[in-house]
Amino acid sequence: MLWVGLGNPGPDYRLNRHNVGFMALESIASEYGFSQWRTKAGLCISEGRIGSQKIIALKPQSFMNKSGLPVAETARYYKIAPADITVFHDEIDLGIGRIRVKQGGGHAGHNGLRSIHAHLGADYGRVRLGIGHPGHKDAVAGFVLRDFAKADQNWLVPMLMGVGNGAEHLAAGDGAKFMNAVTLQTA
Repeated sequence: MLWVGLGNPGPDYRLNRHNVGFMALESIASEYGFSQWRTKAGLCISEGRIGSQKIIALKPQSFMNKSGLPVAETARYYKIAPADITVFHDEIDLGIGRIRVKQGGGHAGHNGLRSIHAHLGADYGRVRLGIGHPGHKDAVAGFVLRDFAKADQNWLVPMLMGVGNGAEHLAAGDGAKFMNAVTLQTA
């Protein structure tokens, strides 16, 4: 399985709302003792096992709107079908701290997903991580490229802990149990 976190590379973006996909993968890798992250050829990869599943965790080191090519190249290299890829990404149309698991479908205007669609099609899975909405569509770009506020830690830390703790259910193919594990952590 290939699990992809979406975000933007570099220290300036590390704590941005747009990088919550990176944060989710880091939580999972830490929880399950994955290998140390290694960066090579524009990719940041860690590997590990969750139950009987081998997971390759990928944080593309291109900007989010160009993430499709590194995801597709990694999938081809490891011979992983789109159905065995799960992308963790920020979702402004979900309330803060809420998550949804989805297989296939549209990109809903998310530029990272749009890029992946262009290179892989739409048959991959997604973990939509709710970061809230700024209130008006003209404010979205500035909102997702700002760091989480200190007050956001009250819901962000429990959500990321829930993602890490519940990843065993996601690896086993049970999205409902995974979402429940996150909800229990954030309640």
